[in-house]
Amino acid sequence: MLSVVIIAWNEEKNLPRVVASVKDFAEEIVVVADKESIDKTSQIAKKLGCKVFYHEHIGIVEPIRSFAIGKAKNEWILLLDADEEVTESLAAKIREITKESLVDFVRIPRKNLIFGKWIKSDHWWPDYVYRLFRKDALTWDKAIHSVPFTRGKGLDLPPEEQYSLIHHHYTSIFEYVDKINRYTDHQKDVVLAKGYRFVVSDLITKPLDEFIRQYFARHGYREGIHGLSLGLLQAFSELILYLKLWQDGGFVSNSLDPNSVKQFVINKSHEYAWWEYQTRIDESNIFGKLWYKLIRKLGV
Repeated sequence: MLSVVIIAWNEEKNLPRVVASVKDFAEEIVVVADKESIDKTSQIAKKLGCKVFYHEHIGIVEPIRSFAIGKAKNEWILLLDADEEVTESLAAKIREITKESLVDFVRIPRKNLIFGKWIKSDHWWPDYVYRLFRKDALTWDKAIHSVPFTRGKGLDLPPEEQYSLIHHHYTSIFEYVDKINRYTDHQKDVVLAKGYRFVVSDLITKPLDEFIRQYFARHGYREGIHGLSLGLLQAFSELILYLKLWQDGGFVSNSLDPNSVKQFVINKSHEYAWWEYQTRIDESNIFGKLWYKLIRKLGV
């Protein structure tokens, strides 16, 4: 027996789609609505035959998951966000897994649709998420983007489109920036709890690190303008995070001259150049790879 659990905040547009994708195989559908939703999320959920519960507004889903799962009555749980969708092929696989009962939890690859495109760079695909599990097999941490504690035997579905969970992720720049603002409020608390003290160079090095990671190390460049945009947005998220950490310290005013800023950038430019060259190696044929590796070794 399977319960589908959906956490929703102002999701009146997305809710009908996700419910329609699971109604043929779910024994019950539980929707936990944020009390500060200002649209018709709860009314629509009730009309669609879902069991509706309410939770205080927190801004992130992680602390709500244990509460939401506790409202489900069945042994197996399929945990979804309102902007996700289960395909027919994935639904068939879910029915097979829950019927055979050979595992206790399953990681499902997620197909992220961002700004109208399926993003396949390393950060976004296969983007495995813990979403199908026995009720007592997972314990959820309250920290943002945390990985749950697991018990029993696990299974990873193959990283293939037919087994993926469709995630209708960001549809506009406004939505992305709005989430950056909410998420960084929680991220800064985590960073501060680890004893962080603001360093002015972090305003430059942390965003640059993130851009290099997203655009080069995780092959975002293969996604064209989408990859460049996402790399810049992720870097912007890091900038906002460290500006908020500066703010929490009282906007301390330290002397800072252009030469110091220039040195921060120069230090990172060497790393940027290394990754730019690595991109040439990755995208070349076998002879090109050998040539570029030789050139880099010689320092030409």
